[in-house]
Amino acid sequence: MGKITIFSKLIINMFIGVVLAQFLGVPEAYGAIGGAVVPLAAGAFMPQGALCEGVFTEIWTGELVRRLRGGMTASWLDGVSDYSAAVNNEVVHLVDVGGDPDVLINNTTYPIPAQELEDGDIALGLDKFQTKKTVVSDDTLFAISYDKIGSVIERHGDAITIGKFKKAAHAVAPQSDTDATPVIPTSGEAGADGRKKLTRKDIIALKRRLDAQGYPATGRRLVLCSDHVNDLLEEDQKFRDQYYNYTSGKIANMYGFEVYEFENCPFYTKEGTKVPYKNTPTGTDHQASFCFYTKRLFRAQGSTKMYYKDAATNPDNQANEVNFRHYYVVLPKKNEAIGAIYSWDGATAQTKGTATTNDQNWAEARRAAALDKESLQEGGQQAAAGGDELDV
Repeated sequence: MGKITIFSKLIINMFIGVVLAQFLGVPEAYGAIGGAVVPLAAGAFMPQGALCEGVFTEIWTGELVRRLRGGMTASWLDGVSDYSAAVNNEVVHLVDVGGDPDVLINNTTYPIPAQELEDGDIALGLDKFQTKKTVVSDDTLFAISYDKIGSVIERHGDAITIGKFKKAAHAVAPQSDTDATPVIPTSGEAGADGRKKLTRKDIIALKRRLDAQGYPATGRRLVLCSDHVNDLLEEDQKFRDQYYNYTSGKIANMYGFEVYEFENCPFYTKEGTKVPYKNTPTGTDHQASFCFYTKRLFRAQGSTKMYYKDAATNPDNQANEVNFRHYYVVLPKKNEAIGAIYSWDGATAQTKGTATTNDQNWAEARRAAALDKESLQEGGQQAAAGGDELDV
């Protein structure tokens, strides 16, 4: 068992050396040799058990952070305010700016009166994303190449990236139609799937609603779901010829919107209300497109942590176990200047003015769990105090 563990760690160190060599731009062979030799040479100066585990955990975490930060450049979030530096204890505090000062035109009255502008604090918690653990046995590491470790890191990083951006899209889309958050039903021909197709007129209708609220024309973004992109490609010759680049898949700007396509857009019901993130869509729910004004949105990334159990401390299974935790959030600063276009069935009346129900973030979930635990403890103490009266 000891030989297998040492061999496994040697392979892991060689993989780490290759990764660092790629990052530094030196031959991978040097990295592999360095990964094997340096930890062995340093072993005499390090505590027992620290030879591989500390560096191993640190490099894995670093690789995942690098991958996740690369994912933060997702195109439809480019230019959105990044408040990662303001995160404290996985909570970011925003300033709720009060109204603008009144403007006096051709004023002749002095002194000019004072006007107080009241600001407030908005505390927004980040969401916690965790992967389920992956088990890699010593037998597996003994029998295969070190690419297994790279594959594990890649899959954990991809899973978190997909999850956090899917959650971000859901958070940006409005709950239902209001004056400040327009939700437009599609108006095209009915398709085989029971929904009306998107037309360019629907996009114009969304623009008109945003214009009516006085939202700035510059900085508007429209994120189309796959169904709606396909609707436009099928029905609109002008869209095919002028707006869609078949080589890159890039959609040109339309009607003042910067236009993007995203495969994990939120689902809406046939009544035009957003399906809760944790709910499974039904047969009559369809993905919707959504829009936002970039200056009303923010994103923030918190800490990333690796959890690792070495096979040497796992005698029952003789396997390494690993998973990751990552904090991230994308939210509107206020419930305004966001909108959506949902696939209407052509018959169901649209529900409007539904109260926004934000998903519980990690800080809120943690407080709720603590209160539940306190309540259970109090209940247990009360039961114990009254135990003499119980017939057991």
